[in-house]
Amino acid sequence: MKLQMHSVHFDADNKLTDFIQKRADKLETFYDGIIDGEVILKVEADDNHSNKTVEIKVNIPGNQLFAEKRAGSFEAATDDAVKALRRQLKKFKEKHSSY
Repeated sequence: MKLQMHSVHFDADNKLTDFIQKRADKLETFYDGIIDGEVILKVEADDNHSNKTVEIKVNIPGNQLFAEKRAGSFEAATDDAVKALRRQLKKFKEKHSSY
């Protein structure tokens, strides 16, 4: 899947972007009609440890799915966001396969 990566107020290294790409590519096993996606990485200025936010938008025919998760690391937030998108894709697929 083609992903656009945006990191706000910092530069994401290749290791992080590769990790996110691998996780997002697994979504295609649940629904093969994914057009593309966009990932936004942010570091919030909070005092708590879960200050890293990952937003993932996935474009599918006729719809757009979105997940935003916060965690202590970008990897953990990515895993949570991908799990949320996986649930949304399964729900979308079940809803549209019943026609």
